[in-house]
Amino acid sequence: MFIFGNFILAVAKILNVVLEVYQWIVIIAAIISWVSPDPYNPIVRFLYSVTEPVLRPIRRLIGGRLGPIDISPLIVILAIIFIQKFLISSLIELGYKIKGGAVI
Repeated sequence: MFIFGNFILAVAKILNVVLEVYQWIVIIAAIISWVSPDPYNPIVRFLYSVTEPVLRPIRRLIGGRLGPIDISPLIVILAIIFIQKFLISSLIELGYKIKGGAVI
């Protein structure tokens, strides 16, 4: 069972890294949106193509703006933090319990 525990730990750590990278992508896209970026710039196109599929439904659901401020990136970041603290932590704990259960 320790192999399954190691697998769960590896999946949890990879998910954590992916979520951390995506969180930074959302932050960078939000900062870039404060200026008027060149829409044909490959970096800007990449950032928007990666973040818009997640931000668009949130904007539709809540209206997306609090005055002149777009709060959808903040909601995505809070959701990522929740997933990291709840799901990833639970997976890591489960992985360690499975590994520990095989030893006893």
